[in-house]
Amino acid sequence: MGHHHPPRNTGWILRISLIATLAFTAFEVFAGFHAHSLALLSDAGHNFTDALALLLAAVGVYLQDKPANQTKTYGYQRAGVVAAFLNASTLIVISLVILWEAGTRFLHPQTVDDRTMIWVAAVALVLNGGIVVALHRGQKGDLNIQAALIHMLGDAIGAVAIILGAIAIHYTHLTYIDPLLSILLAIFILYTAWDIIRESLNILLEGLPRGLELKRVTTAMSQVEGVLDVHDLHIWSLGSNTHALSSHVLIEDMPPSSSERILKRINQIVGGFGIHHTTIQFEHVPCVLSDTSCCISADAAHDHTHRH
Repeated sequence: MGHHHPPRNTGWILRISLIATLAFTAFEVFAGFHAHSLALLSDAGHNFTDALALLLAAVGVYLQDKPANQTKTYGYQRAGVVAAFLNASTLIVISLVILWEAGTRFLHPQTVDDRTMIWVAAVALVLNGGIVVALHRGQKGDLNIQAALIHMLGDAIGAVAIILGAIAIHYTHLTYIDPLLSILLAIFILYTAWDIIRESLNILLEGLPRGLELKRVTTAMSQVEGVLDVHDLHIWSLGSNTHALSSHVLIEDMPPSSSERILKRINQIVGGFGIHHTTIQFEHVPCVLSDTSCCISADAAHDHTHRH
């Protein structure tokens, strides 16, 4: 059926990472106020959204594993996509707050404790780096886990920037380096979050999956022997890695035993594009060319495949 879920140990990794991130966020807030460092406080704010990201990702993984039922016939695969969208949205908000605070700090500079900055950022680098490695092994292309991973990667890179900035402050005594680091961090967060927002919105709006071209799929289907025309073709994503297709295919008038061969070949072709949920409706030449409305016969109706 083409379902791809993250490994089951991913949920455990997310829960442990959540607890560690919340604990470190509290520590970083305390250290940020003690050191008068906006960069540390900004990173703490980002860490808090990381905790939210990990929480939402864990919920998304839990829901994605739930089977389909009478009301959710496709299951809960898009729960992870919704979580990814919310995660990326929180990144956008926190980035704007960081930019505002950095501008204020430029106008009202403060002396910062560079030693505290270095030690706290070093701990952050180890923590976030470990979580990034663990999530990278478990993401398997899942957009939900990818969003959480980017949160943590952003913090790891931010920790490196803070360490370098603290060293620069120590030797140059230029206090504006602290808010400058915050601005650079905010821009990086905005850049990484935008791609997740765009991809998750595309899935939620049932847009064409990334990497696919409608024309290429149509051409490939049209080249199957016995296919005269392909129209009303729709391709969308049920989740991060599960794609679906529906289409009307025009063929010569023939019994179901003959059209079954065409149907199997079409499903093989679209399977090569990563599409494993198909609904193919065959239309026959005599019916299509008729000037009057014509009913699909029992044989023709048998040609319809649902959730193949």
